[in-house]
Amino acid sequence: MSEPSRLFVSPSPHIRHGDTTARIMGDVLIALAPALVAACLVFGLRSLLVAAVCAASCAVFEFAFEKLTKRVNTISDLSAAVTGVLLAFNLPVTIPLWQAVVGSFAAIVLVKQLFGGIGRNFANPAITARIILVLCFASMTAWTREWIPAGTDAVTTATPLAFLGRGESVSALQLFLGNHGGSLGETSALALTLGFVYLLIRRVISWETPVVFVAAVFALSAAFGLPPVQSVLSGGLFLGAIFMATDYVTTPYTFWGRVVFGVGAGFLTVVIRKYGSYPEGVSFSILLMNILTPYINRWTIKKPLGGAK
Repeated sequence: MSEPSRLFVSPSPHIRHGDTTARIMGDVLIALAPALVAACLVFGLRSLLVAAVCAASCAVFEFAFEKLTKRVNTISDLSAAVTGVLLAFNLPVTIPLWQAVVGSFAAIVLVKQLFGGIGRNFANPAITARIILVLCFASMTAWTREWIPAGTDAVTTATPLAFLGRGESVSALQLFLGNHGGSLGETSALALTLGFVYLLIRRVISWETPVVFVAAVFALSAAFGLPPVQSVLSGGLFLGAIFMATDYVTTPYTFWGRVVFGVGAGFLTVVIRKYGSYPEGVSFSILLMNILTPYINRWTIKKPLGGAK
């Protein structure tokens, strides 16, 4: 009679699932593809170059840092590639490529790896890198409809939020389709919505934060005297609500926590748009709510029956 197999008991959770980080990140990249196509149609093929440089430099910085610190290599999980593409979507097509590399360094090394790598960063790397670039480089606010080679005169155009800030009207259909200036990933609400539907079908994200975030901006914009439909379709709201406010690590994991996160981010976005010195408030609002996430989780987590208060 053979010796019985040993029973190994491991800490919870005991539920196993076929999802892996690489599979989830792959789905996110697929969901971002329609917006990348829209960026190429609006801004030209340099959009692909900016996205490729950001994704490649993020992967290189992650590999180099983990090699230097003798950590397990995580390039294959595709999280660095997702960070790079999201960072590119927050940049104008005219940005010098070396500045995009600087943003990739800030996202991967300063925000992600120095805090322990994937799963340990307190803020969204792409959002934080964008804010760093906005504060450091004037090129982050140089909007054109297409890339202009060096040495030629470029005509900059205002973003829809700038038009709205001056009280000018903007076509809702034009905003929905994406035929306007701005960052690579904030143009076509239609393309971003397609990505949102795909992520819901694949059960990669839940609906609470994106829907509540957008609804809060709609309601509060109307309350602040701003055109609600145009406010929702302008700027980086759809990009931030769908792809960055749903980050597993930096946003709440409870149902009501995700609702609170969406309401708070929506409120801060409208306040910054209305009264702030920057026309867009999505990045700052998500970063501020990232900081509050541990407290939101603590306030909204359900206590087990008979457990300590």
